[in-house]
Amino acid sequence: MSRLIVISNRVSAPKGQSGGSQGGLAVALAAALREYRGIWFGWSGGMTDHFTGHIDLQRHEGVTTATIDLEGQDVDEYYNGYANKTLWPLFHYRIDLAEYDRSFGSGYERVNERFAETVAPLIEPDDLVWVHDYHLIPLGQQLRQRGLKNRIGFFLHTPWPPARLLTALPFHQRLVRSMLAYDLIGFQTEEWLLSFRHYIEEELGGTVDPDGTVRVGDRTLRAAAFPIGVDYKDFADTAASQEAAEACATLQDSAELKKVIIGVDRLDYSKGIEERFNGYRRFLEENDNWRGNVTLLQIAPPSRGEVHAYEAIRERLDELSGRINGEFAHVDWVPIRYVNQGYGRAALAGFYRAADVALVTPLRDGMNLVAKEYVASQNPDDPGVLILSRFAGAAHQLREAIIINPYSKDELSDAIRSALEMPREERIRRWNALIESVKRDDVVAWRRDFVAALEGVKVAA
Repeated sequence: MSRLIVISNRVSAPKGQSGGSQGGLAVALAAALREYRGIWFGWSGGMTDHFTGHIDLQRHEGVTTATIDLEGQDVDEYYNGYANKTLWPLFHYRIDLAEYDRSFGSGYERVNERFAETVAPLIEPDDLVWVHDYHLIPLGQQLRQRGLKNRIGFFLHTPWPPARLLTALPFHQRLVRSMLAYDLIGFQTEEWLLSFRHYIEEELGGTVDPDGTVRVGDRTLRAAAFPIGVDYKDFADTAASQEAAEACATLQDSAELKKVIIGVDRLDYSKGIEERFNGYRRFLEENDNWRGNVTLLQIAPPSRGEVHAYEAIRERLDELSGRINGEFAHVDWVPIRYVNQGYGRAALAGFYRAADVALVTPLRDGMNLVAKEYVASQNPDDPGVLILSRFAGAAHQLREAIIINPYSKDELSDAIRSALEMPREERIRRWNALIESVKRDDVVAWRRDFVAALEGVKVAA
């Protein structure tokens, strides 16, 4: 079997069940590489005064990692700049927050070139190469220019915006044309795939066949949807651990028989936390019988502090949570517990299990694995209720959740009341349907389907 070479912006060595707070991508890729020989290559997160291309090779829990350090200018222009100030807001439909700067684009191209120069010697002729996410869109083209003839796939974890938004990006055709160097392009949902197909047809004059074959000029490749999942077995084991049980007991004891609503999100404007707080406030205004009997625990570890938009959302959330608590709190009750720190997977699994309701209400999200983790953590005999944004990719699969429009505080208020008052029989019925989806469409299926498709495509000439 061919080796699998995974390339992503950041590389996170596996930390075990009780380790640090790893994102969905890190957990999913570590699970993939445990079953395939190969290497996970990317940025270490560290900086160096002068880029040398030195590779730090390590092996953790069956996963081989190869990391490089970047210069400070690289981080400013490539990561904080083009990736997080330009592409991230644009891909999440926030064109009002997207910043366009010539230096950002130059840094983005430079770092992709450095990735290609450094990783190319590690790739053997029969290896499958799997590139991940918006940070590395041009990497396939850079590898082709260095003579690689391997099968190269690309998977986008974020949404793909409609053509009318993407065309606001300077040199958007140059960026999308670089993707034609891949043999297979994967998206989270059919919605994002359709947006990509529309751009190919309208802006590049290409064609897309019903089977996903994309033709632009003399290039032929395939595009398809591959919805990502959680490692269900591993997460279920984590949820059954002693640490998870202790975290569950801690939250239940601190709630003092009150109902618990939980939200777990990276601190980001795309996650809809501000709208969530406003919806919860409307719920408290309209349902005075629930005041003092329910608590919202919002866990939101900070991220990307160098980007002004993230500083602004943190300030607004600090102010908003303070106002809500000041308006409704009693001596023995605080409506919102707003926590700006991360927790390990075992602790989160325990918190999920203790929560009667989960609010997963992003304004736009490629998939959202928190929704699936919450479902996987529940007690089958007394499960909680998932409230899910219709604008999360997970809503296409988790249809038995309460699906809501996160922009409507009235709709969110009604959903919270319905979830808290939902009879046990209905909660069990909904959960049984949700857990079947989580088990079926897990990370193993995602990996299997994408790699099988990549093995089957015709290699680029």
